[in-house]
Amino acid sequence: MTLAAVGLGANLGDAARNVRKAIDALEQLPGTRPVRASRLYRTPAWGVTAQPDFINAVALLDTALPARDLLHALLDIERACGRVRIEGERWGPRTLDLDLLLYGDAVIDEPGLRVPHPHLHERAFALLPLLDAWPDAAIPGIGPARECAAVMAADAIEPLP
Repeated sequence: MTLAAVGLGANLGDAARNVRKAIDALEQLPGTRPVRASRLYRTPAWGVTAQPDFINAVALLDTALPARDLLHALLDIERACGRVRIEGERWGPRTLDLDLLLYGDAVIDEPGLRVPHPHLHERAFALLPLLDAWPDAAIPGIGPARECAAVMAADAIEPLP
């Protein structure tokens, strides 16, 4: 079994509902058991900023699925929630986005699969929920996630009740 961290985000439709629904779907994956999920956070859009705020969270899973199989399962859950990926479009609005942030201490760099997520250490909207779910998380090749988060502005990120 491998401890995996999955980042969840949405900003279209009922974004909070979509994130909660995705957490429920993650908990149903074969060979996988939920460990914990972070609170939901409202975060400003990143990259393309002229869009609604996002709802973000992180789910921590103990899984027997290989990383590539877990990634395919994440994409299936996105599609089931109405996500349509448009070739070449990045950082736009979406009904659901699932990212494999960490897969144990693995470092994977293959076409379509990079773990740890290549920008995890630069994104407070992913680090704060990650630390909520996994306070001792470490990013392979980078170091403790807490140290990365400590040097970032996060005042616009708010936990939801």
